[in-house]
Amino acid sequence: MRMGRRSALRAGMGAGAAMLGAPAVVRAQAVLKLPMSTVWPDGNFHTVNCRRFAEEVKKGTSGAVEIDVKSGGQLGFKGPEQLRAVRDGLVPMADILNVQQVGDEPMFGIEGIPFLVGNIEELKVLHKYIRPEYEKIALKNNQTILYTVPWPTQYLHLKVKADTVDGLKNIKIRVPDKNSQDMCTAIGMAPALIPWGETIAALSSGAVSGVSTSSVSGVDGKFWEFLKFFHATNHQWSCQIVTINNDTWKKIAPANQKIIVDLAKQLEPDFWVSSLQADKDSGKRLTEGGMQLVEIPAPMMAELRKRTANMLTDFYKRVPASQKPIETYLAELKRS
Repeated sequence: MRMGRRSALRAGMGAGAAMLGAPAVVRAQAVLKLPMSTVWPDGNFHTVNCRRFAEEVKKGTSGAVEIDVKSGGQLGFKGPEQLRAVRDGLVPMADILNVQQVGDEPMFGIEGIPFLVGNIEELKVLHKYIRPEYEKIALKNNQTILYTVPWPTQYLHLKVKADTVDGLKNIKIRVPDKNSQDMCTAIGMAPALIPWGETIAALSSGAVSGVSTSSVSGVDGKFWEFLKFFHATNHQWSCQIVTINNDTWKKIAPANQKIIVDLAKQLEPDFWVSSLQADKDSGKRLTEGGMQLVEIPAPMMAELRKRTANMLTDFYKRVPASQKPIETYLAELKRS
């Protein structure tokens, strides 16, 4: 008899989950094996971070908890499905792209508000105020956040070089989330909301002729095979959030829970540094592949900001709970 995806994944959690009724001495020796779902390929720095975390957890818990990183979407979950998959126990852990979950949790779209964050130092300040909100969302969805890691800043990867906003008009572009979709519409582009797993097919077929994403994803997708320019618009941010299902979390001994939490806290700053390095390395690889980095002229940047300025107010209207943390963030930066 074939097992469905739900049964197969639960079976894959290993002997630890199956032996909860065993004598205490046996339970102490059982290993809890936890598949972690991620859509990113093995070479992506987020996947590298996940594997490092898994190695440290196995070492720190003396092998009692083994995280098995399933890369490249091999468990069958697309990016926008990851939060629900962990919530419903279809997979015990996942590396979740926050801005792809806005259909379920609009608050996760804060980092994607165009030009809200100018650099990674500002992003750290923003996270000081939105991380508690993310924790509440995770709890509501039956999971616990272990760590978060930002993507590098976003670029517009295109076939053509644009040095004015009018040069972007009507270009069909793949976007990852609603904020990107609204931004591209506001500046005159023709956005299509497409998960990462379907992006290369869309480029190959000609369904889109550009992609809004990081330089890292540009390397993952070998964009030099399709596109010629990547524009440093620095328009949005997003982050990966590694979570664990709370029913699974309760099966881990309190001492090992503490070890895992402490490891996550210890490793997270290193993972943030890896984001900056990944952007530098990926930008170099894109140029080596034949693409050209386009710095945005000041008049074009001013026009981009002007055309998208109302999106912050619109976000407040859609997600009223976002206003307080965002305004507190802006106040710390002395921005109105």
